[in-house]
Amino acid sequence: MSDRRSRKALVVGGSIGGLFAALLLRQRGWDVHVSERVPTSLSGRGAGIVTQPPLWRILDMLGLDPHRNFGVAVERRLTLARDGSVLGTLRCPQVMTSWDRLFSMLRAEWPVERYTLGEELRGIDQQDGGVVATFRNGTQRFANLLIGADGFRSTVRTLAMGDIPPCYAGYVAWRGLVPESAIPADAYAMLGGVFGFCLPEGEQMLGYLVAGEDNDLRPGHRRYNFVWYRPADERVTLPDLLTDESGHTHAVSIPPPLIRPEIITDMRARAEAILAPQFAAIVRATAQPFLQPIYDLEAPCLTTGRIALVGDSGFVVRPHVGAGVTKAAEDALALADALDAEADQSHALLRYDSERLPAGRRMVQRGRHLGAYMQAQISTAEERDAADRHRTPEAVMAETALMGHTVASPDMPNSG
Repeated sequence: MSDRRSRKALVVGGSIGGLFAALLLRQRGWDVHVSERVPTSLSGRGAGIVTQPPLWRILDMLGLDPHRNFGVAVERRLTLARDGSVLGTLRCPQVMTSWDRLFSMLRAEWPVERYTLGEELRGIDQQDGGVVATFRNGTQRFANLLIGADGFRSTVRTLAMGDIPPCYAGYVAWRGLVPESAIPADAYAMLGGVFGFCLPEGEQMLGYLVAGEDNDLRPGHRRYNFVWYRPADERVTLPDLLTDESGHTHAVSIPPPLIRPEIITDMRARAEAILAPQFAAIVRATAQPFLQPIYDLEAPCLTTGRIALVGDSGFVVRPHVGAGVTKAAEDALALADALDAEADQSHALLRYDSERLPAGRRMVQRGRHLGAYMQAQISTAEERDAADRHRTPEAVMAETALMGHTVASPDMPNSG
């Protein structure tokens, strides 16, 4: 049965993935509303994003220009030894942007009256011809299609498919943003214009420049974004990291202001002991580091009835792939294309599922391989093999955060 005229969609989740889905569906004639759980604007987040060619293509499709004021261009990658010397370099032109810059671009394209804050989903009732979503504030919204774009802890996924617990990867990421002007001159001279790496035993530090506050891209007003991956045992170390001063152990993650001071002091001391001095100086200059335990998550399917999942609601991929926002954009495009190509919505959702489910699984597996050597425990032969293959400076520079890029061979000073 055709449902071409039944084109009313509700997107639950007003972040980047939800906005991609909303904009791409609107472009194809859908009537779309976006509901966001958080009661205040999502803008202001500065975490770094490595952009990928598919992301640029989808922005172009939406009439957005990623060639103007989108981020900070870098031409090469560089790996530092513990003493601060250069272990190797790799030419790899990319643009580093921030979460806030991309979100702001998308949000500016979406009408205010079609975007509601403070709507926390509480129930889903699938009916003939559509879905009724009930929110905590008592609001009910009907749509022919409900799109779950509500991220890692997706309520849509839980209500539609049951509880799917995340799988802890065995390590955490310490992250931080440092004003460009606060970076010591010697550290900035080495790291300011590159995608930099440092590889202590079983660990990985990386960093690059992104826009400053209010998406300021002027030199001297930008920020340095770093991510430092460190093993953390799930039974002892991780719970300790997630326990605040009151003794409460947080589930999954901990708000940055609640991280115990002694945890941060220890982290800074380890940076001085094992990182290249340029990276240690950047950690030292970080006012408020934050902690991100690394997880995988795989939904068994991306559609059920008249519900579809996009982005992290369906698959959470480790950051090494550099594909989080690109995957969300590609999911949204595949869903919009399938709905446009198939007269029957159920056929369209099956088509979307069959295309993006294998893609999500491949990305999760890729992330596991790239991160294997940082796990607190390596328990299988496959993990040992992946750790051996992906831990060298050459491999890290040639494989981290790359999708569809052509790169030159790494220039390693000590290579034969």
